Amino acid sequence: MPDTSGLIIIDKPQGVTSFDVVAAVRGALHLKKVGHAGTLDPMATGVLIVGFGRATRLLSPIVGHDKTYETTIRLGRRTTTDDADGDLLPETADAAETIAGRLGTLTRETIERTVAEHLTGEIMQVPSTYSAIKIDGQRAYDLAREGRDVELAARPVTIGEFTVLDVRRGETEIPSAGGDRETGVRVPVIDVDARVSCSSGTYIRSLGRDLGELLGVGGHLIRLRRTRVGRFDLADPALAGHVVTAHAEARTFTNREGETITRNRAVLDLPEGLAGAQRALALIDRALPAAAAARLSMPSIDVTADEAAELRYGRRIERRVQGPTAAVAQDDLVAIVDRANGHQAKPVTVFPAG
Repeated sequence: MPDTSGLIIIDKPQGVTSFDVVAAVRGALHLKKVGHAGTLDPMATGVLIVGFGRATRLLSPIVGHDKTYETTIRLGRRTTTDDADGDLLPETADAAETIAGRLGTLTRETIERTVAEHLTGEIMQVPSTYSAIKIDGQRAYDLAREGRDVELAARPVTIGEFTVLDVRRGETEIPSAGGDRETGVRVPVIDVDARVSCSSGTYIRSLGRDLGELLGVGGHLIRLRRTRVGRFDLADPALAGHVVTAHAEARTFTNREGETITRNRAVLDLPEGLAGAQRALALIDRALPAAAAARLSMPSIDVTADEAAELRYGRRIERRVQGPTAAVAQDDLVAIVDRANGHQAKPVTVFPAG
């Protein structure tokens, strides 16, 4: 069995959680030490970096990388979660008429101007109520599902790009003010395709919500795809061989209370007919080895065999670095080092010889 550590770029499917993907990798490799860098909502697809073995130590710096998304924002309707997985919020007849009137006169130019003036650059953003942010030790989405009031503070984020790619007019069915769907009652909406590059910690759902509020019509996401995390880019041909696609598959089981439950699980798209060790080997073959993964995850320096030995003994070496840096000896990830002083680097995480 080859070295069981590395990073895999999973193209996450819609309808499963990031934890479901980790569970699929863990099951294929028969390893406990598996994690991911940066959660994707069940509705979202795209880049999910999964690490296993000693390469899980690289996940923390990757979480902080900037990211690129492709999304579709539906203007004209609000939901409980700010995305399509939530329930549509009912509007009164007067509010619906006002929204319809505003949508009728809304132009692409107005949308682009609003984005440029209010949702680009350094902004203060209030995360979605249904987020994983903890409040007194509890996840915000758990509190929201319990019907409790959730107030999250605005936080600074940076939107490097918010490009409107297309604007389309359409219709959608609405629920009544009492929450019951009125069959056949439809209202206008505008779907906005956009590409967003942003700092870590940005909620694209919140951008869609805020764009709708700024325009006075409400909004939520109906599509979200992450195409890049730092230097891990689905468009990079050099990484194509390290991308593993997956799909969602419904699974039915009976819980301890005797209830029949159906939920999705993530299934990795590996060659058919493989099982056990062969399946694990096929997945490891697609992974980025720890050294290559480290070079994509952070700045790196090449060290000699002697320097590698010193670092593994916990000693400093005569190198100038400005922050967390991967020290690599040929194809062997030796350590993550940091600045000790103006001329030395010190090891902060040491990896055993590969």
